[in-house]
Amino acid sequence: MTKITPEHLAREAVVYVRQSTAVQVVHNLESQRRQYGLADRARQLGWADVEVIDDDLGRSGAGARRPGFEKLLAAICEGRVGAVLSLEASRLARNGRDWHTLLEFCGLVGTLIVDEDGVYDAASPNDRLVLGMKGTMSEMELSVFRQRSIEAMKQKARRGELFLTVAVGYAKAGGDCIEKDADRRVQAAITLVFRKFAELQTIRQVLVWCRQEKIRLPALGEAGTADRIIWRLPVYPTVHHMLTNPVYAGAYAFGRRTARVTIENGRKRVIRSMQRDWRSWEILIRDHHEGYISWAEFERNQQLIADNANGKRFLSRGAVRPGEALLPGLLRCARCGKKLRVRYGQTHRYECVGAFNQLAAARCITFGGMRIDRVLAEEVLQRLQPLGVEAALAAIEARSQQRSEKKGQLELALQQARYEAARAQRQYDAADPENRLVAGELERRWNERLVAVRELECEIDRLDADEGPVLTDTDRERLMALGQDLTRAWTSPGTTPETRKKIIRTVISEIIVDIVGDNLELVIHWQGGDHTSLSVKRNRAGQTRWTTDVEVVDLVRVLARQMPDQTIAALLNRSGKSTGRGNSWTRGRICSLRHQYDIAIYRDGERTDRGEVTIDKAAGVLAVSTSTIRRLIAEGILPARQHCKGAPWIIRQDDLVREEVRGQANMRRSRRPLPDGRQQNLLGLSVT
Repeated sequence: MTKITPEHLAREAVVYVRQSTAVQVVHNLESQRRQYGLADRARQLGWADVEVIDDDLGRSGAGARRPGFEKLLAAICEGRVGAVLSLEASRLARNGRDWHTLLEFCGLVGTLIVDEDGVYDAASPNDRLVLGMKGTMSEMELSVFRQRSIEAMKQKARRGELFLTVAVGYAKAGGDCIEKDADRRVQAAITLVFRKFAELQTIRQVLVWCRQEKIRLPALGEAGTADRIIWRLPVYPTVHHMLTNPVYAGAYAFGRRTARVTIENGRKRVIRSMQRDWRSWEILIRDHHEGYISWAEFERNQQLIADNANGKRFLSRGAVRPGEALLPGLLRCARCGKKLRVRYGQTHRYECVGAFNQLAAARCITFGGMRIDRVLAEEVLQRLQPLGVEAALAAIEARSQQRSEKKGQLELALQQARYEAARAQRQYDAADPENRLVAGELERRWNERLVAVRELECEIDRLDADEGPVLTDTDRERLMALGQDLTRAWTSPGTTPETRKKIIRTVISEIIVDIVGDNLELVIHWQGGDHTSLSVKRNRAGQTRWTTDVEVVDLVRVLARQMPDQTIAALLNRSGKSTGRGNSWTRGRICSLRHQYDIAIYRDGERTDRGEVTIDKAAGVLAVSTSTIRRLIAEGILPARQHCKGAPWIIRQDDLVREEVRGQANMRRSRRPLPDGRQQNLLGLSVT
């Protein structure tokens, strides 16, 4: 050992201890003892001061951050380390970067490297060559081991026989296959999750329903515990895992996740568990075992989950959210391809903010949502009308199943609780009653099981007591009537906007929209691949669903030149016209409408200035009755116009002096009966 000098012995010796994984730390105890035993060897070589660095137990040497190794390098750089002792080169490093950094620092400060084969001086070219080869071989060894193990796993996975873990709801049947769990309660709970997702359409809504109804779902127990399956209220990852795991569709999958390598602070970092799209999985074997759902249903579920992801995919529609708007997530801009967003105010509007957010440019399109929602709803109802009766029958069936789902879960839980109580009783009966240490514990467990049984029985009794009235024949007839008239069901007060949105999304995949002039040009992409073009007239700026009809405004503008506000209000009410909010007209509302549209008020004498007279004044001028004037107007002899039914007739004064009009008036005046009951002929002679 001529390489060890008094200068080396004057400094301390460091024993570096490392194992790659936590499993090795727990089970590979012989390797630990060998590494810690290097401290005794250091003392045998002459070192009195020996330090053990074991901060990296359970850490890989392939490039991850190792606090113990960094502590070792810092001590070497300070010049207080005379020798580094390790079991072999692979314990110090599994990558060339860390290994050669260690050799460089040891060579600069004169630190020796000691393993089971000998003592090496990093400053010596021959020793440095040997150490370099050992480090290269260690790195290569790791690569070979990894490659062999991965290929072996893939080969077994290609046969569908590799099961690192078994999902809840399944159990191993032999070494290379799985089958459904024999526990009917487990099967019923998993089936319920898939059935509720088909009904509620989102993972979160399934989670909310389970927690509100206090439905417990199965989960795998901790390794080494007595209970293989534990029951607890679900959390989001539990429901998400069930709905996205292909094992429940009877398929075997391998390579569902991938890893990405990044460099952080000069070291490699591996980011694992990055999920791939199911079409990119390395191995997929369908019909591998009995599933809870079909593969077609699994594909539909994955597409729906992807569509529910708001803002994460370009083509995703997003989940159904609260709000009156019926088309959020379905409208897409025909100009830039971005999805339109909804903005709520006094009413809701759809707008494209793609260019506005990214390029600080004006919005591509923006328009009010009330009219387009109404038109699209009518379009959907026309196509769904033949299916209305089927929907009514489905609603009747769903009504009868709502409570049976929860009750079925409680009954299965009660069966299991009774079994556990009976088993606890048998264990208590089999114990020696005089051994109170054992008998007392078994009695406590028996009492706990009995309490659990009683709680489940009480909950089932409460559910039966709170059960609503059975669907009567009248209720069934009403449902069938609504099925035959979907429009009435759509506008029913009990129909929520969320329900309407789900119906629309069931039949419509996407809507491409653009503004062309005063119209909205739509291309509706129906589920199934059909396309329909539709044109919808766009509201003008400032118009909402509360805006008064344009025809009423034009009529008020004309009537304001003929009569005061009070008379206009009475005329509109007689004509059946209403305000934008459906109210009747009053003088104040007419006045407000005039101010809004800048319509001048009627002033006395306005008709006379325009040379116009009413029927009453025309009758006075011609000395005939008002009924005669009406007959002259009806026969087309006296020109007159009327803006709407009930409005005053407008007669020009110039038309009253026309020879034809005066002649007809004189002729009809001459045919009036005399005071004694006789009549005049056309020559003015009296006749009896």
